[in-house]
Amino acid sequence: MNKNWAISRETGIVVAGWQVPVTRGQLMMLMVAVNLMFLGLDIYLAHVMDGTIRPYEWIPIIFGPVAGVMLLIAGVISLRHRTAAIALAVIVLGISIVVGLLGAFFHVQRAIPPNGLQGDPLLVLLVFAPPVLGPLTFSLVGVLGVIAAVYEDPPDSGHMVVPGVVGWTVPFSKTQQYCIWVGLGILATLLSSVLDHGRFNFENLWVWLPTVVGVFATAAAITYGLTRTPSRSDTIVYVGAMFALVLVGLIGLLLHVDTNLATRQEIVIMRFLRGAPFLAPLLFADMAGLGLVAVLPIEELPPRRKPDNAKQG
Repeated sequence: MNKNWAISRETGIVVAGWQVPVTRGQLMMLMVAVNLMFLGLDIYLAHVMDGTIRPYEWIPIIFGPVAGVMLLIAGVISLRHRTAAIALAVIVLGISIVVGLLGAFFHVQRAIPPNGLQGDPLLVLLVFAPPVLGPLTFSLVGVLGVIAAVYEDPPDSGHMVVPGVVGWTVPFSKTQQYCIWVGLGILATLLSSVLDHGRFNFENLWVWLPTVVGVFATAAAITYGLTRTPSRSDTIVYVGAMFALVLVGLIGLLLHVDTNLATRQEIVIMRFLRGAPFLAPLLFADMAGLGLVAVLPIEELPPRRKPDNAKQG
């Protein structure tokens, strides 16, 4: 094995002989921060298509980028005051979870007419309502961020710790928790894709690609997350599924952009807003990125208190 290029619990990330000074939790938190910023932009583009933005719809639009910046600030604070940084991050991420749940509630509420639901309630909520799964992305990244913010001690034990403050135990290791939640995120992205493409009866063969790969990646992520001690072949399948999702996202981006081009020489902005949403396919690549970070074997251990005799010596 070439030690100039390595990722391991012992060496961390080594690129061309240079050790990258980051942990898995820091990378995950960075991705969560970036996700929150883009969620604010994505929700703005989605709501602006209605012509008017209701006052409460500004909550996720403003909260997304503000929360992302706050998490970056927490990252800087953590260099010297880790417990304070964890407290700040958990508050921001907790609000993110609540924002997602409230957004889903408002979307469901808008789908229900004054005289009550007519016909199949599930069909109404999934097809005719504003996307219920969209706001829940705030909740998903919030949960991933909370997992990233706290320590796991000992590693792979499921015992989560905020040093000197609180600790709790869950039946899954930190890696398992990441993968299960990433799997649920892929499932939500898959359902959104299926509902969107289903409006056109899947006539274009290309739209089957995210469906097939999405089903496979969802099963791979959740299965991997439920496996206490995955084998090498399990890891290969999981990582392969994540890279397949990245490819699906990039292909989808190109196809959506091509669909939105009025002609080969003309770009109509409204087509990108009201036509095939160009950011939507990148959700697959985004989930894959979260999934790949989830299995990096570079986790930070909590600081150890020195014994009294060691201090005296």
